Formats: sequence, structure tokens, C-alpha cells
Amino acid sequence: MVTFGAGSIQPATAARTAAGTRTSVVCHGCDYAVPALEPRPFQCPNRGDDVDHVLVRSIEGADAAPFHDSEANSLVRFRRFTHAWQTAMAIGMEDEEFVSIARRIPLVETPLYELEGVLIKDETGNLSGSHKARHLAGLIMWLEVAQRIDPSLASARLATASCGNAAMAAATIAHAVGRRLDVFVPEHAVTDELERLGANVRRCRRRDGERGDPAYLRFREAVDDGALPFTCQGPDNGLTIEGGQTLAWELAAQLSEPIDRLFVQVGGGALASAVSAGLSEAHSLGVLAKLPRIHAVQARSVAPLARAWTRVQRYDLAAAIRRRSQVMWPWETRPHSVATGIIDDETYDWVAVIRGMQQTGGWPVVVSEDELRQATRLAGGSVSATGAAGLAGLLTMRKRREIGPDERCCVLFTGVARESH
Repeated sequence: MVTFGAGSIQPATAARTAAGTRTSVVCHGCDYAVPALEPRPFQCPNRGDDVDHVLVRSIEGADAAPFHDSEANSLVRFRRFTHAWQTAMAIGMEDEEFVSIARRIPLVETPLYELEGVLIKDETGNLSGSHKARHLAGLIMWLEVAQRIDPSLASARLATASCGNAAMAAATIAHAVGRRLDVFVPEHAVTDELERLGANVRRCRRRDGERGDPAYLRFREAVDDGALPFTCQGPDNGLTIEGGQTLAWELAAQLSEPIDRLFVQVGGGALASAVSAGLSEAHSLGVLAKLPRIHAVQARSVAPLARAWTRVQRYDLAAAIRRRSQVMWPWETRPHSVATGIIDDETYDWVAVIRGMQQTGGWPVVVSEDELRQATRLAGGSVSATGAAGLAGLLTMRKRREIGPDERCCVLFTGVARESH
């Protein structure tokens, strides 16, 4: 039994609300089910072996009503789909209180428009200039609810690893709600904006003989020491995905007719994971008549997901999940690309991205630096090379004549051009 306010709540009530929907959080690697009212449903407690442990939120009993709502704030519009809202209602919060908290974070619907025959979902005007704010806004909403179950969460430091759009989103949102944030960045990152927002910047150099992103490794050490994972990597905080799903839900609501292909840039993989899950849920609710083929786009110089895709063909995906080290491991050479936001040493959310491509008939697309530069020029001066990487994937497939003349394609512009990214 968990005490809340003057009363108490039986755990069995935690996931079901008067609206008739139910959320649950389960590890896709070992099937561990997070207990009801667990205030830290971030990481699977069984992590540490060769299984890919990631906590995944699922929902039952939802309806399509939010897709027909005109509410501009995405956290408000789609709140009933989130584990945060479901838990809030279970512990006795009023919907009006949840909404008032969500309105402190100005996460609004971003435009969908056509550019030379290609549909563009443009996130560059979003809070902090990219989709990353969606992931982290969802986590803040969870913490606002969960600290009513565990008050110690209110004072715990937040931690993230990034030098670009994820760091900016984390710093912007942490500043807006008055939370302390440690940002672990590469040694030579430009961090003026982060420091102006009050983030505590921790520079991380590569250590001899160490494999993987040094900023990410130092972030993991901070989390082990008690910091809260305020991050866009699903394995470190599974609930980061549902915030990102607001992008897919918006896209599904904006489409007047189905699309055939969707190109999503992939570094750590949370964006593609969230988009795949969100579109799948929209399809199951009848909002989308069909799912588009999903193509994950990576830079040629650092393509761990494309490598994993090839290796997964040797197993079924369920078997690959249980031998992670044979499928996904840090890229051996030092990452370098004009698209700095997609050169993660590992694709941390690789399972969800591969599953999404398999289920929709898509596949990874690896692009060259020239193709990334071409896409960036076509996207315009406000979009970074990272933000235009999905367009680079589309251009690459067009050159290969892998796209039919009548196919409707969509890309995401997510990543505003800035000096540090």
C-alpha cells in the first residue's frame, strides 16, 4: 500500500482510470512488469546481462477522441495516452491540475506542409528547436506526478548526455520548471547556451581504451550515483518514448490521406522508436488507414543500426534481443559527420526501430556526407544537417530508383541550425 496525502491507494488501482483505459510498463527483453505506482519506472532492474532490457509503455482501452481535438498543446491533447496521466488519475489528481502543469511547457503542434512533392513535418519551431523537447517534456510530466508518490524525486538532480539539441531541450525544460540539471558533453562542445540556461556542464574526454561515447558513460555513472535519467535514450528511461510519441500522434491527425514512406533520422534511436510506436497506436485506433514504410537514416561514417539490421537477419528479432552484444555494440572508429546529432556510438533503441521497420516493410538507409550536405541546402538555412538527415535518406533512395513515381513520402525536419550542433 502506498500512502498519498491523507488517504491510501491499493496498487491494483494504479493503472486503471474512470476513462476505461489502462497503461502498463514491461521490459521487452525479459518481460519484467513494473509494479503499479512505482515512482521510478525508468530502467529494468535486470539490466547487466546480454539481454536488451528496455521498459516499454503500452495502453489498452484507448479511443481516438484526442486525434479529433483542436487543443494546441500536445501534452494536454494526448494526455490520456500517457502513463503519467493514467497514474495521476489513479492517485487522485484532478485532470485540471494535470492540465495546468502541462500548460507550463509550451509544447504545441508543429506544421505539416509540402515541399517539392515531399511532406515535411517541421519540428524546428518547437520548444528548443527539435523533437527532443517532446521526450523530455513527457519525463517532466511524469516527475511532477511521481514526486507525489516519492517526495525525494522533487529534489533529485537531473542528468543528460548530449552537446546539441537534446541538451538544449533538457536545459530549457529544466530551467522552466526550476530543476537542477547536469549535462555531460564531449570535451570540445560549445556550451554557452546551456550555461545561460543554468545547466551544470560536465565536459568528458575520451579515455584510452574506453569504448563508447564518453559523455554517455559519465552520464551513466551519474545515474548510478542517484541522478535521475533526464534523457532521450529508451534503455535509460523507458518513459522518454511516450513524450516523443506526440509527434507521431500529431502527424497521424494532420494527414488527409495515407503516406507510403516515412524517413526518420537515427542516432540513439528514440525518435524512430517513438514515431513507430505512435503511428502503430494511431493505426490500431483507426486513425490511419495504413502504416507507411519506415526508413531509418544513418550517416555512413557511423551506422550501428544498419549493421545491426544486417546481423538481425541471422536470427529472429526475439533471439537477437537476448544476445545484444552480437548485434549492437559501440562503433569502432571515432564518430564524425556534418550531422553531429546522429553519430551516436550505439543505437540504444535499436530493437524498437528494427521492429518498426520490419512491421512496415521498411529498411535502413545509409547516406554519405555529400548527400547530407545536399539535403541541408535544400532544407534551407534554419535546418541543421542532423535535422535534414531524413531528407538525405529520401534523396538517396530516389537516386537508387527505389521509390515509385506515385508514392507519397514524408520526412521530419527536426533540429534547428545552431553553432553547437
